[in-house]
Amino acid sequence: MSLLISMAAFALASSITPGPVNIVALSSGAQYGFRASQRHVAGATLGFVLLLVLMGLGLHELLQLWPSLTRVVQLFGVAFLLFMAWKLATDDGRLSAGDSGQAPTMFYGALMQWLNPKAWLACVAGMGAFVADGEAQLVWQFAAVYLVVCYLSVACWAYAGTFLRQYLSNAGGMRLFNRLMASLLAVSAGYLLLT
Repeated sequence: MSLLISMAAFALASSITPGPVNIVALSSGAQYGFRASQRHVAGATLGFVLLLVLMGLGLHELLQLWPSLTRVVQLFGVAFLLFMAWKLATDDGRLSAGDSGQAPTMFYGALMQWLNPKAWLACVAGMGAFVADGEAQLVWQFAAVYLVVCYLSVACWAYAGTFLRQYLSNAGGMRLFNRLMASLLAVSAGYLLLT
């Protein structure tokens, strides 16, 4: 039981902390509402868990053989973060009804995780800490724990955005909020280039 608690604590610490995926969830919740943001939340969760499972089943060995692949993923991640920042910065700020098709999609949520160095680091560190020998049962157990914790963590950010929605009821306030979130994404991208 203590192994599951340790896995859950690790998953919570790496999932609930601010990062690009959570910033987009916060912004999506504020602009489109909680329900429409669930596509992003589900995509980010499933994308991360797939990456975690693949890492646990041997993807890390491929990265060791071709270390330049890590840099390629990082550069694509920076480009994608800048694209998402641009989309937020140029948004008109009009609030949409809860189910607008303009909210971040499930695909964007998953893609953000695959291009997010924070997600890659969490996968490598988590698998190293809990599944060092690559035992398949532990990989799947860790993935199941992460599935629940990651979903709830990203959903909390979307819910927080939904809470902020009441304070951002006009287009000007929403534009300002989106530009602040875009700036945070751009800073995240810049930080990744320096590491």
